[in-house]
Amino acid sequence: MIKNTYFDLIDQTFYFPQEGFDIEDGNLIFNGVPLRYLIDKYGTPIKLTYLPKIGTQIKRARNLFNKARKTLGYKGKYVYCYCTKSNHFSYVIREVLRHNVQLETSSSFDIDLIRRVYEKGWIDKDLTIVNNGFKPAEYAFKISELINDGFKGVIPVLDNRKELQYYNKWVKKSCNIGIRVATDEEPNFEFYTSRLGIRNAEVLQFYKDEIKGNKKFKLKMLHFFVDTGIKDSIYYWGELKKAVKLYCELKKICPSLTALNIGGGMPIRNSLGFEFDYNYMVREILNLVLSACREEEIPEPDIYTEFGKYTVGESGALIFSVLEQKKQNDAEVWYMVDNSLINTIPDSWSIGERFILLPVNKWKNEYRRVNIGGLSCDNSDYYNSEVHESQVYLPIVEPKAEEPLYLGFFHTGAYQDALSGYGGIKHCLIPAPKHVLIYKDSKGNVVDTLYREEQSSEEMLRILGYVD
Repeated sequence: MIKNTYFDLIDQTFYFPQEGFDIEDGNLIFNGVPLRYLIDKYGTPIKLTYLPKIGTQIKRARNLFNKARKTLGYKGKYVYCYCTKSNHFSYVIREVLRHNVQLETSSSFDIDLIRRVYEKGWIDKDLTIVNNGFKPAEYAFKISELINDGFKGVIPVLDNRKELQYYNKWVKKSCNIGIRVATDEEPNFEFYTSRLGIRNAEVLQFYKDEIKGNKKFKLKMLHFFVDTGIKDSIYYWGELKKAVKLYCELKKICPSLTALNIGGGMPIRNSLGFEFDYNYMVREILNLVLSACREEEIPEPDIYTEFGKYTVGESGALIFSVLEQKKQNDAEVWYMVDNSLINTIPDSWSIGERFILLPVNKWKNEYRRVNIGGLSCDNSDYYNSEVHESQVYLPIVEPKAEEPLYLGFFHTGAYQDALSGYGGIKHCLIPAPKHVLIYKDSKGNVVDTLYREEQSSEEMLRILGYVD
């Protein structure tokens, strides 16, 4: 009798093995790390962070931009910034900074983080720090104090005209600044224009009226960002062209302007069938900028990117055990896992984000269509579709199997902890899973270490006021 195994399904549907994923002795390997070893050692549920992937992503992006610059004869520099909001944890920031990356901040507490990183000796005062976001007075004041304390690379990016008044008041000497230009939203979005940034039509006059001639400020950067990220679409190219056109107009009257920040949004793999031509997109972005600058007879700008999800997303994974399978009607089978999906991967619930989903074991079993259910009592605590298909297929679990089916959600390293609230109150008081860091020592050996135990009831009850 011919068996259609789960391995057959994957092998016939995708190129497999592929980067980051392989099979050894019937079990899944993630970036060369045997997941069964980690499950046997730490149990489930378990959150993993594979730190070497961060450096791999940074090097890849740098190579893409530098190769394109060389091919096109693009003379401007390329500067890689990491968005701290994607993952603020110290182990991520430290790993990022090991690769000579600059930083981008989003809030007042981000500046406190910068101070701590400096105290630890991880950065010096020459590091470029791009300050983004709408800035309440506290955030703007802390930025000003950084500048006053000699942090030479700080670039506050103005989100509105009033913001300049803060720096006029609090910055004691002089500083570089940037302007964020408001982009139009996608045609199917609820609003026409982004709430962030200064209207395109107002930027030139704003510069002439309030920045030009002011000895305290040098306009260094024009900042552009679309929420969809870098994407080969009419919408993306249209918005980029408008931003480049504005840069050229501004450069003609502002000699200090040397940087075009094209924001973030480089996509990551969310499916084994993921296809994105990174080389093409990077080359076309630089070619568009270069062609416009040559036509206007101005020097091409230094290109800044702010890659957050791209930097850290593919380093993360979550592993669950299937506690029980439930057949609720003739068509629907549920695999109930040992934590809440709403709590651990909130993007899957809130915005329908999909991640790479693979079993750790039982690849030689036949497969079936299933729904994955989380532990909470919420009707929305489920996962039942993938990027390439509006269904989920997983190995069949025998009723009296000696070991459970283990499931992994991969490339979960960006935003999920911040949105869920790491170590805080969880939906239905379901604890956050234990967290394991994986890195390479000085000899290149892979090492795993427990970063945090599973959240205890005592921790939650203390937050809720039941423990003194």
